[in-house]
Amino acid sequence: MRLIKSTLSFLTVIVVALFSFGFINHARTPLSFGEGARVRQPGYNVGDYAADFKLKNIDDKMVSLADYTEAIGFVVVFTCNHCPYAKLYEDRLVALDKVSKKKGYPVIAINPNDAASHPEDSFDNMKKRAKDKDFTFPYLVDETQEVAQAFGAAKTPHVYLLQKEEGKLKVVYIGAIDDDTENTKKDKVKYVENAIDAVEKGEKPNPDFTKAVGCTIKWKS
Repeated sequence: MRLIKSTLSFLTVIVVALFSFGFINHARTPLSFGEGARVRQPGYNVGDYAADFKLKNIDDKMVSLADYTEAIGFVVVFTCNHCPYAKLYEDRLVALDKVSKKKGYPVIAINPNDAASHPEDSFDNMKKRAKDKDFTFPYLVDETQEVAQAFGAAKTPHVYLLQKEEGKLKVVYIGAIDDDTENTKKDKVKYVENAIDAVEKGEKPNPDFTKAVGCTIKWKS
């Protein structure tokens, strides 16, 4: 009996240790460590394939990526009206769209914010903002926030560069538009433009992931 109790106690210690180190906790997100390593993010990661979506544009028409039959890929950017960081990037988004659209990568802007808590991000105000800033790209409203959740977007702005590959939409870059959040540098590192150039050459973008800096997405309660 004493031997059985000792064995059970020993097994209990082993089980507790295994849980502590995560070896039998299958719900734990796998981590990777070391220089340049990153934790796998919720939503899409580089190399994943994104699902198409259909959202309402500021012209009241529904838009999906499938509508762009001539596009090679897309610059999907989650943004909004009220965020100071998003505002600093508005002119740069227009400039980016001018360059990327010619290469087959049109900008698709999406506002995922809860307008109930942030009225400046309402659909009517989206229309006004797009007109005031002469947006050259669709500005879609993600009313249910399902698209933002599927992508794993967390900030405004937050960019996902997609490339068409055998009828699918492959994620090839995630993160910031450039390295100049405050728009003060003369020589910016234009992450998205560089990523598009790399893909055009058949190369992998470097970097293919950067930290998106901006306001947190305003989720519905």
